[in-house]
Amino acid sequence: MKTGAATLPLHGGSAPAWLFSRMRQLAGEIAEVMIDESGSAEFLRRLSDPNWFQALSCVLGFDWHSSGTTTVTTGALKMALKPGRHGLAVAGGKGKTSTRAPEEIRRLSAAFSLTSSRSEQLVRASRMSAKVDPTFRTLRRRI
Repeated sequence: MKTGAATLPLHGGSAPAWLFSRMRQLAGEIAEVMIDESGSAEFLRRLSDPNWFQALSCVLGFDWHSSGTTTVTTGALKMALKPGRHGLAVAGGKGKTSTRAPEEIRRLSAAFSLTSSRSEQLVRASRMSAKVDPTFRTLRRRI
């Protein structure tokens, strides 16, 4: 049952450097406290909740209605989280950085001692999720 809709304006460019720097620092502190209090699994569970993730973006200072919220917030987390420190790492990113996600996943998989099978599952999941946004945009244009 559809209960509402949101219109998210598409903004070009990137987040201002001064804002992104602050977002990165705050994301690191929030992640650190949450992981210390509730553990890595709970932090990941919350990140996977779209409403919680949107709220985190707002807390970090990114516009609630802005396009790019996911990539900018995830980018801030990628820079803030030290790979492996809490058993977590972020791969991929916005623009050309997103094309390097499979190599990053494979490199991080080795650092986390994941099997090659598990690594390739993560690469496939990354590629499939990367197809969602362009597909949705194409479908929206047709409607």
